[in-house]
Amino acid sequence: MPHEDKLLQDLLDAPAPAPELSEIGQVAEIGDGIAIVAGLARALVDELLDFGGGLMGVVFDLEEGRLGVVLLGAAGHVVPGADVRRTGEVVAVPVGRTLLGRVVDALGRPRDEGGEVRTDRTRPIEMEAPGVLDRAPVARPLATGLKAVDATVPVGLGQRELIIGDRQTGKTSIAIDTILNQKDTDVICVYCAIGQRGDAVAKVIGAIRDGGMMERTIMLSAGDEEAPGLSYVAPYAAISMAEDLAQGGNDVVVILDDLTHHAHSYRELSLLLRRPPGREAFPGDIFYLHARLLERAGQFADHAGRGSITALPVVETQAENLSAYIPTNLISITDGQIYLSPRLVRRNQFPAVDLGVSVSRVGGKAQAPAFRDVAGNLRVTLSQFEELEEFARFGTRLDEDTRRKLARGAAVRAALRQNERDPMPGDEQLAVLLAAMDGLLDDMSEADATAAMNIIRKDMRENDGDTADLIATGRTLGDEGRGRIVSGARAALAEGTDGADA
Repeated sequence: MPHEDKLLQDLLDAPAPAPELSEIGQVAEIGDGIAIVAGLARALVDELLDFGGGLMGVVFDLEEGRLGVVLLGAAGHVVPGADVRRTGEVVAVPVGRTLLGRVVDALGRPRDEGGEVRTDRTRPIEMEAPGVLDRAPVARPLATGLKAVDATVPVGLGQRELIIGDRQTGKTSIAIDTILNQKDTDVICVYCAIGQRGDAVAKVIGAIRDGGMMERTIMLSAGDEEAPGLSYVAPYAAISMAEDLAQGGNDVVVILDDLTHHAHSYRELSLLLRRPPGREAFPGDIFYLHARLLERAGQFADHAGRGSITALPVVETQAENLSAYIPTNLISITDGQIYLSPRLVRRNQFPAVDLGVSVSRVGGKAQAPAFRDVAGNLRVTLSQFEELEEFARFGTRLDEDTRRKLARGAAVRAALRQNERDPMPGDEQLAVLLAAMDGLLDDMSEADATAAMNIIRKDMRENDGDTADLIATGRTLGDEGRGRIVSGARAALAEGTDGADA
């Protein structure tokens, strides 16, 4: 038998391939970031649909005879009547340690020059939050390196702490400094930029790279120039990446910057899909949108991997309105908030943390005992100072005791000032705060107080190793430890002053 005939006979004798079922529908309408699809009666909610040309969409609404679909990319080539195929899959993103040091989009596709993401593991972006039995108490501190936070609004590993404030009050700076302060720890970070401009994201990437934390950070970005569907899925993708790392026993910090843009993207998509609008035109399930996201954070039990996810969502307020719809939703979901006040920004007080409104409902249990010894007196001193400061503005004559309290309060407020990208170790924070509360910085100008704090920090780094050990081992400060720190600061200032005079 000739070779050609034998080959043909082998093909005829081979078993027939299994039939492949493919469900195909058609685009009925196309809009800005959404599509209406007909002919896919068996499609499921959250299922991925293939529009061809690499464009995917997520089923949002199921109605008789039509599907509301959110597009995950530009839809320039999609026209009414085009074919749409079911995939039988949900949105999933690549996960694993190979993502560390990379910049990716909301679907985990690379946006840097590092080539393809080399991982064969994926994880759905929507997962059920761990149950009560899978969780453990928040008992370990997350050091942010910021005096105004670590001493007064402490955050624990596994906590959800909201960063809230008007525009240009330093919300992103607090998040970046928190990431940079993990350089000497084992904490892994995920930064998710939602609806941010490209140049703003580039600055964040540059700051993290300059601070030496890029190799332990995943940068995920869904820019304001991209489809709103990508902004919608971005925070869920970030949490899924963090969950995979936490299940391996890692502590992960997730920055969601910011959920205001996320809510706006969801509102835009919902209104385009003709969902019934509610308060401020947001659909009624906006609370569930963020609740199911943030509930996935926590400190997990031994049988659940022993890792933790600390969520630091960011939300923007308008004209200091904390009672707006989205801010109140998120305040009720999270375990506290760090409120940044424009009033403090105008006074050049950075970070502009308003201690009267900021609160941590969990982190106090995880705060180092040495800090706990200081935090109570710090809040009292500042609240008394602010009350007296209001009266002093009327120009009334002040007695000596009142003047002393004003000087002490001003010194403590100056001690809470901190430059960007300068996270501070715990022992240096304690030394500066105790020096201010003991009167060593009273009646100093801002420049002199800054110089004095630098002298105290340098002395702590060079001559005191006991305080850092005391914080790390969870011991209380006590009168002896407090006296030793204050005495060391006083001696350092005296020596520094003498050197300057000479």
